[in-house]
Parts: sequence; structure tokens; C-alpha cells
Amino acid sequence: MKKTSIVIPREHGGWAMVSMPFIIAMMATQPVLLHLPLFLAWFFLYLASYPLLQSLKKTAKRSMWLTWGAGYAFAAVLFLIPVLLKEPWLFWFAPVLMLLLMVNIWHVRHKSERALLNDMCAILLFCSGGAAAFMLGGGTWGRELFEVLLFNFLYFMGTVFFVKSVFRERKNKRWTAYAVVYHTLALAVPLFTLHPWMCMPFLYPLIKTVIYAGKPMKPMKVGVMEIIGSVQFLILSLILL
Repeated sequence: MKKTSIVIPREHGGWAMVSMPFIIAMMATQPVLLHLPLFLAWFFLYLASYPLLQSLKKTAKRSMWLTWGAGYAFAAVLFLIPVLLKEPWLFWFAPVLMLLLMVNIWHVRHKSERALLNDMCAILLFCSGGAAAFMLGGGTWGRELFEVLLFNFLYFMGTVFFVKSVFRERKNKRWTAYAVVYHTLALAVPLFTLHPWMCMPFLYPLIKTVIYAGKPMKPMKVGVMEIIGSVQFLILSLILL
């Protein structure tokens, strides 16, 4: 009998993106019991997105992709129901999620998933989970929420610039300069916010980019460096926010 492998996203950075904005935003307010089913719903929606988007690219085994996607989506709905029954205002996040997802789908259909605009919209999509967690914990729309999401967006966009600068755009000196400039600005931005010490989590990404951008690197080494970066960003964010 042929063994069936579990279908999960292969982009390791996605695991950090789906969880970190949510956790940081939740801890910036007041964690409540409903955060657990909301996170599980958010997690399974992320799992569902991978096979469903793969079904748009690969005609082979499309039924398999759709089956896994539907299964994950069903699990997400089950966890989401009690949250929506208690907090129906969360429905207002649906149009935003759909709009950002449509951008992602458009890029998949046009085989341009690695476009910078697609990366930006994907990160905004992940940050929207943080917005929901923030408001579920008693937070409101305002500067505090904006800054929490801004820090997450700046960090993950930085990972995009760095990874491109050591792989696809490694020989592009202009892109190397873009990566260094971006990380320098990302380090400076928190200084003009309510949390100026949030510049600290951006120090490691800047040093890493200055040293390695434009140089050949093994994927394993880059992966380890990104894990270290994500962990230090999460810990410092939980302390400083």
C-alpha cells in the first residue's frame, strides 16, 4: 500500500509568521480563554492555504491537494465557531483577509509568488491575525495596535529582503544595498514610536544583513540564522511591549 505523506507548508518562515504576530499581540493586551480556539482556527486556516494554493499550480494530484485543504479548513471552522458566537465582530476581518488572499491567488496564477508585493500582502495577512488577537484581549483600534503590527511587519519584511539578498538576488549589488538600507531604517523606526526600545530586536537582523547580504550561503545556515532571529524578536517583543 502506498504511504500518504502529511501535507504541510514547506516554507519554514511561515510557521513563525502565523504564530509570532498573534502571540506578541495577545501578550501586549490580556490573554483570554478564547485566544486558544482563535489561534487554532488561525493555524488551521494557514495549513489549509498551502494545499489549496498548490491545487491552483499543480494539476497532478489536484484532488489530493483539495482534500487536505478542505480537511484543514473544516477544522478551522470548528474552532472558529465558538469564537464568532461569542465575539461576532470578528466577522469584519473576513473582507480584509479575502482581499489579501486574492492578491496571493493572483500571483500564484501568474507564477509570480516571489514578487515583493505578494510578500508584503502575505505578511499583512499574517499580521491581521495579530490584530484580531489584540482586540480579543481588550485592545482597541489606535496607535498601540498600529505599532504592534508595525513592528511585526517591519521584522518579517526584513527577512524577505535578507533571504532574497543571499539567494535569488545575491549577485544584484543594488538589492544588497536595498537590504542594508531597509534594515537600517527598520532599526530607526521604533525610536519614533511609543516603544523606542523596540529598536533592540532589529539590531541582530541589521548586523546579519551587513555581514552576509550578497554572499553565498547554505540554506541550512540561513535557516538557523532566521530561527535565531525569530526567537530573539519574540522574546524581546514580549519583554518590551
